[in-house]
Amino acid sequence: QVQLVESGGGLVQYGGSLRLACIVSGRDLDDYQLGWFRQAPGKEREFVAALTWRHLLPYYADSENVRRVNGRFTISRDRDKNTVFLEMNNLKAEDTAVYFCAAGTLKYWNAGTAGNPHNYAYWGQGTQVTVSS
Repeated sequence: QVQLVESGGGLVQYGGSLRLACIVSGRDLDDYQLGWFRQAPGKEREFVAALTWRHLLPYYADSENVRRVNGRFTISRDRDKNTVFLEMNNLKAEDTAVYFCAAGTLKYWNAGTAGNPHNYAYWGQGTQVTVSS
């Protein structure tokens, strides 16, 4: 069983920065992959970034809609604090969404498995990010 609690969301101006944090509790976290997803009003949940707890090995969204994430967002984790971070810079209006932290058992690690929400069994409650123009 894994529990996730996100924080760090809020209102930020266009071009600003935020750092989201997700405190992870549970056993054997080295067996897990951790990811960030987001969901804007009226849209489906979409993958943002993910890593493995043991070795990092981050992946970032590379879809047409989220390509702009690359170079602006950075996922990382602090083993001592049991926390996964999402550093977001140069925020744009289209980044406005509820951001969710998720955890799943690590089996195969590639871009496909990292970004598939069905590979994540545990989800946090989400944190709202609003970018004002």
